[in-house]
Amino acid sequence: MGTGSTNPQEGAVRRGLWRLMLKLPAMRGRLQILGAKSAALQDLFEAYEDASVTLERLLKEPDSDARLMIREYETICSEVENDVIEYCLGHSPDVPK
Repeated sequence: MGTGSTNPQEGAVRRGLWRLMLKLPAMRGRLQILGAKSAALQDLFEAYEDASVTLERLLKEPDSDARLMIREYETICSEVENDVIEYCLGHSPDVPK
């Protein structure tokens, strides 16, 4: 967990956090503070990264059959964003859990 760590899961968590910070700029500070303390929030960051990467890949595919999958992953991303917002609004940044 220190600097220089090459754990792929930690990288996905960090990238998911960055994506959510861009998507939800008003919550950046809370995301950073709560994310450092919450395994549940870190799981959401990782899920968001995975879904976002898959969505980006699907959007680049010329296959029109990907439309249903694109819609599904857009929904997944939106649901994770909503879960993150709910978590952040329901937890004080100075209370770990």
